Amino acid sequence: MSSYIMKRLLISIPLLVLISFLTFVFIHLSPLDPAEVVLHAQGVPQITDKLIAETKAAIGLDQPFLIRYFNWFVSCLQFDFGHSYITGKPVWSLLGPAFLNTLKLTLLSITVIIALSVALGVICALTEGRAMDKSVRGVAFLLTSMPSYWLAALMVWYFSVKLDLLPTSGMDSYRSYILPVIVITISFAGVFFRIIRSSMISNLNEDYVLYGRACGLPERKITLHLLRNSLQVAISVFGMAIPIILGSTVVVENIFAWPGLGTLSVKAILSRDLPIIQAYVLVLAATFVLFNAASDILNAAINPRLRKDR
Repeated sequence: MSSYIMKRLLISIPLLVLISFLTFVFIHLSPLDPAEVVLHAQGVPQITDKLIAETKAAIGLDQPFLIRYFNWFVSCLQFDFGHSYITGKPVWSLLGPAFLNTLKLTLLSITVIIALSVALGVICALTEGRAMDKSVRGVAFLLTSMPSYWLAALMVWYFSVKLDLLPTSGMDSYRSYILPVIVITISFAGVFFRIIRSSMISNLNEDYVLYGRACGLPERKITLHLLRNSLQVAISVFGMAIPIILGSTVVVENIFAWPGLGTLSVKAILSRDLPIIQAYVLVLAATFVLFNAASDILNAAINPRLRKDR
């Protein structure tokens, strides 16, 4: 198992390097001159070519492209993503707290999503084709099809404005988590529970289920075996759900004024703060790679055959 883990982690390293290079390239393909952004942020009334040249030298943009990339990559390994063009603060001092706030929201949401998806998936698989199965799938399809921005606005209007039960913004207490978590759960649980349902139905047709029932095993034990054998698909799905939710909280965070990555990235895009945008893209991409590797390792721990196949 240890050799498989090392092999899987070693495969991730060149992928992370490639992602960092592509991130650096795509950000620098922007027609916007970073030196002009810095000068505008400093409130310089008249921008001249001399000022632009001096600013480029000050922030290292006068160096060759590959040297700039190498210096930036080495700094990123030390969690030094440079300084914001707008505020002048270190990028990590802004990105770190925002990442933790989004991670809190994501982990709480994924916990609710997993519990709800597994419960609904098992119920629908065991009642396949019946009224319960059709009703749950119909409601899930209806809720999943709702745009998250519309659902979030509706939640704010009803629970915060009309009933005055929950806060409309911020993260002052546990009550601030309720509405964002509900919106995220509704957006994703309907998709994930169908995957659990399909995996369970597929396992229901296996011979071991027939043999278990023929031997008189209690239905509860058979269901537990079905759920355990469906975990391989579930782990892959839920393992990638965390980075997916991390990267898709932009709308929810901005509606609920949640001080996370989504809110920070929108502000950075609107103000053309390239170092923050660059760090945001890199952190999200690295999160996808690392969680993908983690889900593969966990699957290999559950199913030893995967270690031999790879």
